[in-house]
Amino acid sequence: MVIRHIFLLAIIALTAAFPASAITSLQASVDRNPVMEGESLILTVTADDDLNSGKLDTSKLLKDFIVGRTSISRSKQIMNFDASNETRWQVLLSPKNIGTVTIPAFTIDGISSNPISLSVVKTGSQPQQMKDIFMRANLSSKQAYVGQMLTYKVKLYLALELQRGVLNAPNLEGAQIKQLGEDKDSTDVVNGRRYRVIERNYAIVADQPGELTIDGASFAGDVMVQSRRNGAMFSFNESRPTQTQAPKMTVLIKPIPADYHGQWLVSDLVVLKEDWPETQTEFKVGDPITRTINLLASNADETSLPDIVIKSPSALKAYPEKPQRNTFLRDNQMVSQLTQTTAIVATQAGTYTLPEIKVPWWNPHLNKQQFATLPARTITVTGGAAIEPIQPQITTPSSNTHAGFWPWISLVLGCLWVITLLLWLKERRNKQVAPNIESSAKAPLAVSGLTNLQTACHTKDPTGVLNALTRYYGELYQRPMTLSQIAATDINLSDCINQLQQAAYGANQQSSTVDFGQILSIAKMAKAETSPAKASALAKLNPS
Repeated sequence: MVIRHIFLLAIIALTAAFPASAITSLQASVDRNPVMEGESLILTVTADDDLNSGKLDTSKLLKDFIVGRTSISRSKQIMNFDASNETRWQVLLSPKNIGTVTIPAFTIDGISSNPISLSVVKTGSQPQQMKDIFMRANLSSKQAYVGQMLTYKVKLYLALELQRGVLNAPNLEGAQIKQLGEDKDSTDVVNGRRYRVIERNYAIVADQPGELTIDGASFAGDVMVQSRRNGAMFSFNESRPTQTQAPKMTVLIKPIPADYHGQWLVSDLVVLKEDWPETQTEFKVGDPITRTINLLASNADETSLPDIVIKSPSALKAYPEKPQRNTFLRDNQMVSQLTQTTAIVATQAGTYTLPEIKVPWWNPHLNKQQFATLPARTITVTGGAAIEPIQPQITTPSSNTHAGFWPWISLVLGCLWVITLLLWLKERRNKQVAPNIESSAKAPLAVSGLTNLQTACHTKDPTGVLNALTRYYGELYQRPMTLSQIAATDINLSDCINQLQQAAYGANQQSSTVDFGQILSIAKMAKAETSPAKASALAKLNPS
């Protein structure tokens, strides 16, 4: 008898633990209302049944929202032999327009949720302390000239613990953009609330005149928030997706002034400097003179710096080295530098004048053309001791019988001088060829980058391919290469890089659309001797 009762209780318990699968309730809610322009919100849809993730159709939201990542969770509770299932969808939404928008009702298996009326207000119309995450951005100037460097500074404010995230560059057309320096991480107090602040700087150089629209930098990631479900007594931390975007900006780009003459260069300040052996006032024939000229421009792109043209008298032979360009940060300003080193060799004695060097540039603050100059320099060249003329002592008529020896002695001395000059020139050329030999010796290093690229392509890892591309092309071109510079080398590779970035950092994070074989083929065909084609802001305007 007792065994029968136990058996019946077990059957009842098992029956209660496996209820009929039927949804009876579908509820929708948002984590904030109203929401400010540029902010995101979380739409939560909860069903009281264990459902397939594809049951919820969010296509209706595309009309008024940018739909981000959707996360799905399931839970099951058994209380007093009463089992209940729950399926929860969390959808990241960003409103497209200001005003009142409606989140439509969702229907699953004949059960519908309630529609939600959402109010989207302008930025700044709500108290700042209500925000858990927001972005601020500013430009160095509201207007600029073609080719002028603008500094775009963006700050991400986080009041919650950041689990993971990606800070994306602003989106714009008709201009070049690149990151300046490293990110800065600090803290700040805004309206009595402490925020973690991540700051990043970008350089923007417009290619054409007109109105330039900058879609603000954006952030997408996950933060940790406290949550309490189903009336539980205790709260716990859970990861919640979030995204935000800096406000849109507009900049007026002005054309090159009609009264400007010379190669176009716009900068806050341009300076010419010279390294010259000041302690030496006279030089001997055949002695090399090293002259180094530095052209520095504040808040200008290094590609916009013109080559320095040096003219000298015919008796002074000039052997210029390849100009070196670089950019560095000084006093919170970007400074571009061009360095030109030239060896000057005098072939005969005399006094010579190195002419003035003048570089034109445009001052955007004064709206006028100015010049960076190096004054003319006069040098004195004396004959070497080995070729000083020897004056014979003519005391008797018999000296005419020996006059024939002096031309031969002069010829021998002249030949020795020519041989010395040729040996010096040969040594100079060997020094110039040496860096190319070193570069050729380093070229096989690109094999390691290519191996990493092949491995990443075979595993179809978008992030790994992006990292391998920067390493491979950096080894190939013997200098650091950004993804923008790599993309500029091949239009097909540019499309592939865009697909890789979308697969690595986009909302769907799917790599099925990426042609990894094409990426590998393009990389293998890249030529080491070809400089990476970085589109200059002034290339079209200054064909000379």
